[in-house]
Amino acid sequence: MKTIDELLSEGVAGKRVFVRADLNVPLDGTTITDDGRIRAVLPTVKALAEAGARVVVASHLGRPKGAPDPAFSLAPAAARLGELLGADVAFATDTVGESARAVVSGLTDGRVAVVENLRFNAGETSKDDAERGAFADRLAALADVYVSDGFGAVHRKHASVYDLPARLPHYAGHLIATEVGVLKKLTEDVQRPYVVALGGAKVSDKLAVIDQLLGKADRLLIGGGMAYTFLKAKGYEVGISLLQEDQIPAVTEYMERAEKNGVEIVLPVDVLVSTEFPDLKTKAPANPTTVAADAIPADQEGLDIGPETRKLYASKLADAATVFWNGPMGVFEHPDYAEGTKAVAQALVDSKGFTVVGGGDSAAAVRTLGFDENAFGHISTGGGASLEYLEGKTLPGLAALED
Repeated sequence: MKTIDELLSEGVAGKRVFVRADLNVPLDGTTITDDGRIRAVLPTVKALAEAGARVVVASHLGRPKGAPDPAFSLAPAAARLGELLGADVAFATDTVGESARAVVSGLTDGRVAVVENLRFNAGETSKDDAERGAFADRLAALADVYVSDGFGAVHRKHASVYDLPARLPHYAGHLIATEVGVLKKLTEDVQRPYVVALGGAKVSDKLAVIDQLLGKADRLLIGGGMAYTFLKAKGYEVGISLLQEDQIPAVTEYMERAEKNGVEIVLPVDVLVSTEFPDLKTKAPANPTTVAADAIPADQEGLDIGPETRKLYASKLADAATVFWNGPMGVFEHPDYAEGTKAVAQALVDSKGFTVVGGGDSAAAVRTLGFDENAFGHISTGGGASLEYLEGKTLPGLAALED
């Protein structure tokens, strides 16, 4: 695939460059609570603007139902992008309508605009090729060149990700190029020991990647809500913990295959439990208790890995040459259940190996818990895209950039 460096060498002054970014930031009302994804696209937007391009930035935010919804407006993201650029950013109140056409036509060299949420248009996510293509045609009319830099969306066959590149000269932005380079380090010529830490709520979300990793990783550390399905598969009582009973046969098969393949699957040895889920708004004290992983009371729920498991996981990460981490170890949003996730993050910081935080909640946790992002080898902006790449799937948004 061609990269933005090639585009810049060809010259972009005066050209309208459509940048498909990922500005899908978490919002509390209109307040952005984590601007990591906006900062991730800055190098590409800055480089284009400084080279004299007329930059048109587009993204989705949330899951509106194919029609305008003020709760999912990109206006706060556009304002934050302007603050980070130190320059005014124009904002179009629609995506391909009158406002977008007027804002884009009003751009001068080196200026930046953001158009409204792509998913306010049903054509963006349509499964009908013709409907998606028609929307891509309208997007293409706004630009001369296409740059893909929204890694968090490349696993989606959406108009702005998959169909639009076929209609314009297309290039990978700095973020996409970096993300793909990192993922190749996790799949091709991997430095060993290769340790993967997986957490999050549902084991079903990670089954395909576990399937692939059983032939590639040396160790898998399992935490978060998904750990309780593994513990149940071992015959342990898990109380009212998050459990996907229908996945127990698959989990059992994976544990058996891991043993045959010499892959170590490491499960919690103790957990923090409570009779109720914590209040994440007030952060009121939850007063959890710590129990052995095989002694969870029938009326209690596991909400974080315990202190012995934190030490165990840190020791299993200590000698790693390559680490991939996706998914928190517990309900990190509450201080009483943040220590497990914090311990894994600290182990990555302390590691001498190449460490990758695999996007999504893991990336949010790193920032929420106050870690220096530069202390990690790489923090991905796309959890789902990273996992699908590791699963060996073809990602539509990357395939569309191949010539």
